Amino acid sequence: MKKITVRYFASIREAIGQGSETVETSALTLGALRDELIARGGAYAVSLARGKAVRMALQQTLSDETAALCDGAEVAFFPPVTGG
Repeated sequence: MKKITVRYFASIREAIGQGSETVETSALTLGALRDELIARGGAYAVSLARGKAVRMALQQTLSDETAALCDGAEVAFFPPVTGG
């Protein structure tokens, strides 16, 4: 098991009701971690759903679902940012 710090931003943070948490996971990749969080149900399932555009960062670098997780990693989930 790995201990990961997960941070949530913007509308995802509002839906889940917290900005960050420490998660113990056996997930090997960002995608697998997202699936574990979705499996919790409730706000996690809604805000991180597979049909939703969700950006992910690993160690403060934008990453895709295949990025490998290591113990002590920091992961962030956030909605796409629109600017103008």
